[in-house]
Amino acid sequence: MGTMLYSKGIFLNKCFDELNLTQPNLVLEVHQGYVRAGADVIETNTFGANRFKLSTFGLADQRRAINVEGARLAKRAARDAAWVAGSIGPLGVRIEPWGKTGVTDAEAAFREQAEALVEGGVDLFMLETFRDVNELAAAVRAVRSVSQLPIVAQMTTEDDGNSLDGTPPETFAPRLEAAGADVIGVNCSVGPAAMLETLERMGRATGKRLSAQPNAGRPRDVDGRNLYLCSPDYMASYARRFIDAGARLVGGCCGTTPEHIRQIKQAVRQIADVGRSFSSGPKAAGAEAPAYFPTVARGEKSALAKALAAGQFVTIAEVGTPRGMETGSALAAAKRYAALGATAINVPDYQRSAGHVSALALSQLIAASGIETVLHYSCRERSLIGMQSDLLGAHAMGLRNVLLVTGEPPSQGTYADATAIDDVDSIGLTNMVASLNRGLDIGGQSLGRAAAFHIGVAVNPNAPSLDTEWKRLDYKVEAGAEYILTPPILDVAAFQRVLPRLRATGLPVIAGLAALETARQVDFIASEVSDVAVSADVVARMRAATDPAAEGLAISLEIFNALRSSVHGVAIRGLHGSPASVERFLEAVRG
Repeated sequence: MGTMLYSKGIFLNKCFDELNLTQPNLVLEVHQGYVRAGADVIETNTFGANRFKLSTFGLADQRRAINVEGARLAKRAARDAAWVAGSIGPLGVRIEPWGKTGVTDAEAAFREQAEALVEGGVDLFMLETFRDVNELAAAVRAVRSVSQLPIVAQMTTEDDGNSLDGTPPETFAPRLEAAGADVIGVNCSVGPAAMLETLERMGRATGKRLSAQPNAGRPRDVDGRNLYLCSPDYMASYARRFIDAGARLVGGCCGTTPEHIRQIKQAVRQIADVGRSFSSGPKAAGAEAPAYFPTVARGEKSALAKALAAGQFVTIAEVGTPRGMETGSALAAAKRYAALGATAINVPDYQRSAGHVSALALSQLIAASGIETVLHYSCRERSLIGMQSDLLGAHAMGLRNVLLVTGEPPSQGTYADATAIDDVDSIGLTNMVASLNRGLDIGGQSLGRAAAFHIGVAVNPNAPSLDTEWKRLDYKVEAGAEYILTPPILDVAAFQRVLPRLRATGLPVIAGLAALETARQVDFIASEVSDVAVSADVVARMRAATDPAAEGLAISLEIFNALRSSVHGVAIRGLHGSPASVERFLEAVRG
């Protein structure tokens, strides 16, 4: 559908689903082309007609009408010559455990789309192009809750046969069978050759009917247009192979024109043996539930974890990532802080401007000097797969302490028009790292042994909506957090009011501290740093001080002494101050 609409002049930034209402004759014409070509099943033009995707076009309130009309248009084109499948694609947002959207909300969105498609008169459902088996299973359950029509559930995979999130067919096929799918298949992303191997693996993992809808090869950019170069004859030859591998529903996805379908139809008609069993072989051993590995006790993960587990008070000092490639000053600061008694060095992931060494690289360089580090790792500008690779690499290099955060938008940095990937937030990231600690990647595949990450999470006691912040903290704790870090505390009374809620998590609480140095620095924190509350007394004292550096140190030490009996440690930051202010604080605490 998308290929043909694009070929008829509809731009890619247009909402194709809306055309059911605004250009119905164009959609009808596309449907009719495939019916004339001999398709037994045509799909409604509703792949993205869910509340989440439609909201990006301001069309969420029209979702029912778009789906109902999409089904009716397909029925008009099909008449008695073809079945109509209600097309439902992924929501376009991550769902739990990786994303912010709950399974309940996801199922509600799928359910309302399915209800509208039933109202429009579909004969079956085609749930397709899903990368996350959790989301597809939720879609199957939602559709089944409103209809007993057949459900085709299709994942999209890479060349290696695994889903885009790394889940192998031996895992996702049984999951979809258990969820209630009638037909299990693969579609999109790859061409016929790679899909055939995936289909054969699926046939050994499930006894359900199978489906295969490859792209007409991978798209090529030819004079600014995406073109799919697999010929109809080539696609037809693979349709026969799909059937030999156990498929009972064959067709095509992106780039598949009516001519491709016409030749696939002719190839299928030539196959005499269509009465074979649906299962292509016994279920593979890989269909069994993945084995979990013995997990590493918290106190054995790192020196910092051991100290917290033993009830020792810890002091963490921050070393920022430098601009350019010269890391000597950062390494020297880390060594001075460690010599002054810092338990660990926190390396922040605050890349708001161009040309900074990565926090991961600097953490490794510091760790190579024999100094304990805390890798501050953010989701911003990274995909879930990319973050998993980064952290597995960090673990392989010996890094164990991590502080997992969502991160700030890149538009706050040097490039105001920069965009973010924003694949998951800190809750999803915590779930992912906890999965690594059980010996499994996000696709459910074995890592060979359990990772030993010591998982820290951030909480903002000064958030505009504390109820939301506490709920998010509870989710992080449930996901696998092992210690909590706060922003700098510059209003002890306000912090004491929320401390009981932090303690209720049962996790060690490490309070942030700012090494104060100038009145301008304090004015900046009070006026422009949204997650730090500054008491009026601190502001007044710094403005009146004749020696701001000495007064700032006195204030930092007073806050330290006020908190040390009620928290498990402190994390000292310059917060736009000089490294010398952090040194003075550590020297004073040591003394």
